[in-house]
Amino acid sequence: MSDTRVSDDLPETMWEVARTPKWIAALVFALALAALFAFLGHWQLDRSVESLKPAHTATETRVPLSSVQAPQKKFLDKFTGQKVSLTGTFDTKDFSVLSDRLQHEDSGYWLIGRFDYTSQNASVVVALGWSKTAAGARQAISSVPTSPTTLSIGGRYLPTEDVDDGKYEQNEATVLSIAQVINEWPDFDGGDVYNGYIVTDRTWGGMTAIYSPPPIDKATVNWLNIFYAVEWVVFAGFAIFLWYRLVRDDFERQIEEAEEAAAADRALLLDSAVSSPPSAD
Repeated sequence: MSDTRVSDDLPETMWEVARTPKWIAALVFALALAALFAFLGHWQLDRSVESLKPAHTATETRVPLSSVQAPQKKFLDKFTGQKVSLTGTFDTKDFSVLSDRLQHEDSGYWLIGRFDYTSQNASVVVALGWSKTAAGARQAISSVPTSPTTLSIGGRYLPTEDVDDGKYEQNEATVLSIAQVINEWPDFDGGDVYNGYIVTDRTWGGMTAIYSPPPIDKATVNWLNIFYAVEWVVFAGFAIFLWYRLVRDDFERQIEEAEEAAAADRALLLDSAVSSPPSAD
């Protein structure tokens, strides 16, 4: 369609039509609609991706271990990393050392022990601290008060590690598998045991407190929400495009109507000339 001026009253370009009050008001409405659609798309995108958020904020409130789980029961994922407290005694003979345990970027050793949870008449595996050397972890055993001394301890409650991942380096276990640890307790009589272990928030014998951050959810993606977010973005773009298309159509309609009117005028003049021949002198 040509933008050539047909009449002095016609716009020369589409943008002259766009600057009229009617289409300026329509543009404001289209922008408001696009902003609404963009907001809805952002909202859907926020719902589609959840990453690095606390899995359960309640984990940071210390509660008695007995209120979280009973011994011999399946470990529930929702309790991973829950801060707990309990009172009991360490067994003198049931300490051991785990190797290849990371503390930030450093590999070292954990000292673990059997803790008899007095009120529940059950045993809990407890990780007491980290040491750079195996000798340092073993030396710390002498500084841990054992039965009959009663202690109140606290820390994070974590699930047993998979025994199938267990390996040995220089005859030292490298994973904390509850089933595997129980088999190493010389005086264990087959009583109740918790299916998770506790990383204490205090240490003995110069060991370092084990790094145990709050639990976080893994990144998860909801593709349906992402699809909805893309839809809203498309709608936002379509609102602006629709305004442009309507303005363009209005501009073209005005030009076409003016050209049709001019053609009709020319045809009328031609008909008049043909029907009224010049008179003879």
